[in-house]
This record gives sequence, structure tokens and C-alpha cells, in this order.
Amino acid sequence: MKTSPLHPAFTPSLSGTDPELKRREILDYFQATWHTYEQLFTCLVDEKAWTTKAIPLRHPLIFYYGHTATFFINKLIAGGYLKDRIDERMEAIMAIGVDEMSWDDLNDDHYDWPTPAAVQHYRDRVRQQVIEVITHLPLTLPIKWSDPAWAILMGIEHERIHLETSSVLIRQLPISWVRPQPMWPVCPLFATGQENAPSNRLIPQAGGSLTLGKKDDYYGWDNEYGRQQCHLSPFSASQMLVSHAEYYEFVKEGGYQNTQWWDEEGWGWKTYAQADKPTFWVGDISHPDHLKLRVLAEEIPFPWDWPAEVNQLEAAAFCRWKSVKTGKSIQLPSESEWAWLREQVAGDHPDWQTPIGNINLQGWASSCPVDHFAQGKFFDIVGNVWQWTTTPIKGYHGFDVHPLYDDFSTPTFDGKHNLIKGGSWISTGNEALKAARYAFRRHFFQHAGFRYVESTHQETMLTNPYETDTMVAQYLDFQYGDSLLSVENYAKALVEKVIPLCSETTHALDLGCATGRASFELSRYFDQVTGIDYSARFIDVALQLMTGEDFRYAVPTEGELVDYCQIRLSDIGITSEQWQNVNFQQGDACNLKMTHAEYDLVFASNLIDRLREPQRFLTSLTTLLKSGGVLMLSSPYTWLEEYTPKENWLGGIRENGEVVTTYHTLQRLLRDDFEEIQPPEDVPFVIRETARKHQYTLAQASFWRRK
Repeated sequence: MKTSPLHPAFTPSLSGTDPELKRREILDYFQATWHTYEQLFTCLVDEKAWTTKAIPLRHPLIFYYGHTATFFINKLIAGGYLKDRIDERMEAIMAIGVDEMSWDDLNDDHYDWPTPAAVQHYRDRVRQQVIEVITHLPLTLPIKWSDPAWAILMGIEHERIHLETSSVLIRQLPISWVRPQPMWPVCPLFATGQENAPSNRLIPQAGGSLTLGKKDDYYGWDNEYGRQQCHLSPFSASQMLVSHAEYYEFVKEGGYQNTQWWDEEGWGWKTYAQADKPTFWVGDISHPDHLKLRVLAEEIPFPWDWPAEVNQLEAAAFCRWKSVKTGKSIQLPSESEWAWLREQVAGDHPDWQTPIGNINLQGWASSCPVDHFAQGKFFDIVGNVWQWTTTPIKGYHGFDVHPLYDDFSTPTFDGKHNLIKGGSWISTGNEALKAARYAFRRHFFQHAGFRYVESTHQETMLTNPYETDTMVAQYLDFQYGDSLLSVENYAKALVEKVIPLCSETTHALDLGCATGRASFELSRYFDQVTGIDYSARFIDVALQLMTGEDFRYAVPTEGELVDYCQIRLSDIGITSEQWQNVNFQQGDACNLKMTHAEYDLVFASNLIDRLREPQRFLTSLTTLLKSGGVLMLSSPYTWLEEYTPKENWLGGIRENGEVVTTYHTLQRLLRDDFEEIQPPEDVPFVIRETARKHQYTLAQASFWRRK
């Protein structure tokens, strides 16, 4: 096997005895990651390749080239490990918008993207900044979630994820826009005819009990932690991944034309995509001798013994066809069935002295024959291409969200993202670990194929019917639940106080919108409302409410007991005509994308004392509000260092022995550009903790008009 000249360093362990040695390991790991990612983009040879979407469901590649760099800065600032930004505009437009969309929910937003040269200049500055942070950060071993080194490893592993996802997008660009590069070698081994591909077979497995959950000493994403006990009935698994030759039989027999093999979601995607064969196959399927395969940056003679790379919907359709053909219960494996097979492969990728599979860029920059890497009785349990499962991702018992990246996993716990396992040729770092858990929408493409099982397993829950995330459920109850202690709904009360002050009602901005109640209330009066929150979990809930369907959540009553609640927008009198005027976005109130005054109202409820840089936010308001526009600020002023460094508090302190209140600071900071419309007033709100314990709070609401 020819080794790729780009294979990067292994992910470092979290423990050790020498912090300075560990510092050097992290620095080397960062440098190797950074270099490898930049080398991937040398495959782009046309300016259009940077700024044209490879597929309509994702941003163009210029976004991803900048995104991994802005991620470092944004997370280091969020963690309090860095004070100053490098480029505010870059760190706003390149920060958010990564998760792929549904094929029937396209995003046609246009952005004024910077040039590749500008992004490269920014990346160079970020690289030096991160090296400086690594060189001087306090480092104790083992590295824990709350340590600054964890934030660095988070940024590195995040870039390694996008090394893979960006390579998939490059693979879908027009062939004339890309060029093969010697550091990305294609495997030279392949069968030139269908008859030369190996035959697959099922290997029986006894089944039994096993425990899922991360046990290693390497960086992990939040969804990997916790435990899940599984008991597997006996099953059989295919010895190899499904090859092009094996999959071609399904295609040849009209698999893409027969609705019998597809579920409703799959047929909907197939019809939309007008698919008659796998995406990376090039040519007319009626002339198999003329087929070619699109790899990273070129088209090659069709390798019949390489794995078929398809989405989960295609893989599931093949299994239904195979089940009828064989008279056996053929399906994709569950997560636990794949884990059972993985237990038969000893060790983990940082421990392997020599590569045991086509993984970690230690093989080729492409797939290879499905019978090339034997791993026990099987081939490619690890490596070559990812393997689709039947299992939608959800958290294990004990799952907890990492505070620096609360939207890594939870937006995928929706029953629409299925787990892929095993890693591909370009899976590096955390992706190549045994404990890795990554999931994608079923219609999406990674470097992913599949093996099949004969199994009686049935997925028992595709979606969680009740939202149990404590913070999300509490906010839902706060914003949409019943009135508590005879206190009026807080969002509704604030909106009703500010509306008489607004002379224009074209466009309102709700900052810190959480699950969206105030945005929906504003839609009763404004032609257009934009709701922005830092938490993707909250935005996802608001978007689900806009489907008009019931949304269910659970709130604690006492001990382990909960009440099950459900809401829909029609219950609070919001019509579809109104909510269609609302646009929700994830964003940072201290670093927004908007740079021109377009709003008649900026509504900021319970926000300023939860910002890292509240004064920076207040300074930006003149760029958001039209002249004569209204600003509504409400807050209980509960300044806490976990949200805002004490030196950034606007009040609740003494200066030179004198009391400084937040309201007086607001008057001082806003007086040049705003006039206060009326005296501030206290507005109560109640948050339920249990059936008999509530938080009763008085917020101060103040109202300002831009001069």
C-alpha cells in the first residue's frame, strides 16, 4: 500500500505526566491539521469553485475555508481564553450556518463572501493567534472539559470534521473546476469488470450484551459520553461492504424506478434529485463498460470492487430489494450491531503500529477494494467508507451538553439524522476512534457506503416525543406555559408595552429570542420579524413550532416525576399568516452579521446581563436601528461572572467607592445616540422549577428612541 504524504498526526491522549510534552503534542497536532486542511483546497483551480455552491443545501467552499478558523476565535472568546477578535465581520459571516438542510427546505440566502485571498490572510492571522494561545495556556493533566486546552482540541477536531465534509463538497463540484494533486493519491487497485469483483456473504453472529459509551483517553464530543446497555439477538452480517458490482444488480433491475423498495422519505428525495444511480457514478447505466467514478478531483475507470457510496435512503432501498431477493430479513445494521462487529477489531487507531484499514489518510485519498483490508473474519469494519445504520442519533444515559458547543449534538436529536460508523479514508483524529458518533440527514452524502445484516432488530423510537432538555423545557414553559402566581406572560407583556411607542412597524429584531415567544407576539404587529439567539437548541424549537404542529415537552413536578405538556402556536392566537413573517437565525448578539440600520424596533429581553461584552452590544445598536427606531431593554441585572467577566459588568459594582447601577450606565452609554422615551418600569416574570418551587423576578424595562 502506498502511504499518502499527508497523513496527519494522531489525536493526542488527554493524560500524561509531562505538561510541556503534552503542549508540544497539541501544537504539532494543530499544525498538522491546519496544513492538511489548507492542502485540501489546493484542488480548487477555478474562482467559481470557491463561491458557487457545490449543492444547494450547503454554503460554498469559501465559507468552510474561513469557518474552521473563525471557530477557534469564537470558542476561545466564548470560553474567556481570548479577549480580542481578529476580524469581526469574518467571525460573524463565517460563524454559523453549517448544518445541512432538508432537500425540500432550500436556503437561497446570498452572502457577500470575501475573496479567497482575504480568507487566507485571516487564516494566517488566526494560526499565529492559536499558536500563541497554545504556547502560553495553563496546562494540567489530564485535560478536562473546562480546561482551555479542551477548547483548543475542540477547534482542531472541528477542523478535521470539515476536512472530510469539505472533501465531499469538492467531489461534487464540476470536474473542470478542480484538479488532482499529488498529495491526494487515488488508489490504483481496482477490478475492471463486474465479474472480477468479490462475492459477498453473511457471517453469523451469536449476539449478546454490550455497553456503548466512550471509554478511551482521547478528546470526545458530548454525544459520545454516557452509557447505554444493549442486548443483541443473534444476527448475521455481510463480510464486506456492498461493492459497486453488488449494488449494480439493484440498479440494473430497476431499483431506482420501483417504488416498492423505497419508503416515503426516500422516494421523495429520489424524485426531487431525479436519481437513477448513485451520485458519484458517471455515465449511462445501460452501458456499464463505459461507467466512470467521480473521486475527489477526477473521474477514473469504474472500480467494480470498490464500495458503493450512497446515502442512507439508497442503502435502505437496496436492503429492501435484497430482502425480497433472498427471502431473508436484510436491513442496515443498528448502532449496537455495528459495535458488536467493532469489538472484534482490537485496539484503536492511535495504538495501531501499522494501519489496519484505509483510514486516517494513511492509505489513499479514495476508497479501495472491499476485500483489501481483512479485519478478523470481516473486511473494513474500520475504514474505507463510513457505514450507514438504521439508528437515529440520540444521547446515551448521562448525556450532557458541552457549554462551549451546545449545538453540536442536540440539533441532530430529531429522528432525522442517522448514525454513520467506522470512518472513511479521510476520517482522522476523533472521527477514526472506536467511540466516534457522527450522524447526518438520511439524504446526505459523505464518503459513506454500507454493509447489511440479517436481523430481527427494529428501531423502537425514531424521535423523542417529549423534549426533555432541562433548559429548553424550562424556557418553553416560561414562554408558552400557563400563567404562574397570577403574573402575566412576560414576553407578551413587554411587547404590549413597547408597541404603542413604535411609529413604524416594518421590521423588528428580537435579540436573545430563546424559543421565540416574543418574536411571535411581535408578528401580530410587524410586517417582518427576525429572531436571533446564540443557542441552536432554542432556534430549532422555534422553527419546529412554525410547522404548526404540537410540540411536546416535560417539566419536573417533584423528584423524578414530570408533567407532560404540549403547545402549538394557535393555542396563543398566532396564525400561520403571522408566523410566516418570522425568520429565526442563530447568531451572537455581540457580533451580528447585519451592518446597516434596517430595524424599526430592537427588542432585547433578559439579554444584556448574559453577554460577555454588553457594552460592545450597546455600541452596535446604532448600526441596527433606523433613525427614530425604538430600543427596548429589559433585564433583572443579575450580573454573574460565568456569563460576563466582572470588568465588563455595566452595574452592580462600586467605582471609587460610589455605587454604579446598570440603569445609570445605560443612560450614560446611550445618551449620545438615543433619547429615553419614558421612565423605566419593573416587569415581573416567573420561572417554574418544580410544581411548588418558582423563581419570581422583577426585570427593569427601559425604552429608547434613536436620534
